Amino acid sequence: MSYVTITTWEIADGVDYHISLRAIEEKRLPALKGFGASRITVIRTSERTSAAITVWPDKATRDAAELKIDEVRRSVHTEDKTRMTGEMKGEIVADL
Repeated sequence: MSYVTITTWEIADGVDYHISLRAIEEKRLPALKGFGASRITVIRTSERTSAAITVWPDKATRDAAELKIDEVRRSVHTEDKTRMTGEMKGEIVADL
């Protein structure tokens, strides 16, 4: 069964959202795809916040990518001026 992570993010005060989003699109999203993610959706939830929904083929694929994901988060944090504010994850149990 597919596995999903939902992360919430906040950009630094005074940073242009679109500049931050460009860095995310250029670095974070391709990295997640390279680690095995099937799909990534970013939703702007306010002027300074976003949520990212990442779908993985299964939990094993996500678990195998865990250390690489942490490394990318640390390395691009200074470029996209964001900080993670929350994370939820689990298997999809119903889908329409």
